[in-house]
Amino acid sequence: MKRKLGLLVSTASLVALVACGSADSTGGADGKTVVTFWHSMGGPAQVALDQIVSSYNESQDEVQVNAEFQGTYEESLPKFHSVGGTEDAPTIIQVQEIGSMSMINSGNIEPIQRFIDEEGYDMSGLEENITNYYNIDDQFYSMPFNSSTPVMYYNKDAFTAAGLDPEAPPETYEEIEEASKKIIEANDGMRGFALQAYGWLFEELLANQGGHLLNNENGRSELATEVAFDDEKGRSIFHWVERMIEEETFMNYGTNADNMVAGFLAGEVAMFMQSSAQSRDVIDNAPFEVGVGFIPYPENAEREGVVIGGASLWMSTGKDAKEQEAAWDFMKYMATPEIQAEWHVGTGYFAINPAAYEEQVVQDAYVDMPQLQTAVQQLQETTPSVATQGALMDMIPEERKIIETALESVYNGEDADQAFEDAVDQVNAAIEQSNKARGN
Repeated sequence: MKRKLGLLVSTASLVALVACGSADSTGGADGKTVVTFWHSMGGPAQVALDQIVSSYNESQDEVQVNAEFQGTYEESLPKFHSVGGTEDAPTIIQVQEIGSMSMINSGNIEPIQRFIDEEGYDMSGLEENITNYYNIDDQFYSMPFNSSTPVMYYNKDAFTAAGLDPEAPPETYEEIEEASKKIIEANDGMRGFALQAYGWLFEELLANQGGHLLNNENGRSELATEVAFDDEKGRSIFHWVERMIEEETFMNYGTNADNMVAGFLAGEVAMFMQSSAQSRDVIDNAPFEVGVGFIPYPENAEREGVVIGGASLWMSTGKDAKEQEAAWDFMKYMATPEIQAEWHVGTGYFAINPAAYEEQVVQDAYVDMPQLQTAVQQLQETTPSVATQGALMDMIPEERKIIETALESVYNGEDADQAFEDAVDQVNAAIEQSNKARGN
């Protein structure tokens, strides 16, 4: 039996509908309202997403959602900006979390806060440490969807061979260094640890120590004017890597995440950090037992937790009111416990709705694959703070590229202090340029 679509048409929406006159706003077969949904999910995540979209379309008779893959986040965002505000813009687009300010500044999005207020939709029912990121200036511009954080994957068999407890992964930088030395001695040709040269992972390691990426409360109290990571917290990450390189326990995969995962599966390295969204893929394909642990921190610091990564769903402005209401209905559907349970189990992404973890499909999956719970525990044990709320600024993609280049230079032999100082200078220059471009 198909559900009745609960489209709540507000007074403002009715006015917009009347203004449209007799124009055909449906565009779909059988009079259905068509919602075009641009996304960046590939591989198993795309399979899971297509199944969810299909289930939505089959659940009611009024809306047809057409999911269209638009390449990576880095590829789809410029595509949106090139058509934003025109009839060629999608109804909904999935945008990486660091694209939030770029979307807001574009002026081509319809904040979902309007629909939340009109309906009285309760966002407090969603995971607090996810909504904390997307709550900007006390309002929601987009709906959280696919959320992840990094975790530490490790080879339990290699741990056992090295005399390490496979059920107790190292928690600090220093413990990883010591464990890596034992792993090398016990496992011929295997290195201890790999860290992809990736700005997102640097940001997470910084936040886990309580460090801020940008000044002015991570760019949340007012526009950032300079970096805030030019201290011992930021520098400690570069020094940690440099020590492991000197100890010959570090495996260098540069910026290539695929090579790093392949190297782990082939037994080249015993530990690495990567997104929790890769849990199913890594665990399913490993010829050994995989462990999943929290990301590390320096022994002289307190663990604060992680910043949410992933993406959210944004609505285009200028669309017919009926089309926007249909898009909002679809966003709410995606946030239900049943759908989030299916998404979590099928991909390894978090459930943005914590009630999903009580669904039977999740409970069954945890019996077969208990590692999926680690990322959830790490997120739920995160201390809400400015550090773990994450930074906001439209130049963060550029900051990540600068950090990646700096880390890779350390991997290739450059002095860690020099690489770090150069990165600080370059990010500060990027912030200054960004502010000038916006007239600030």
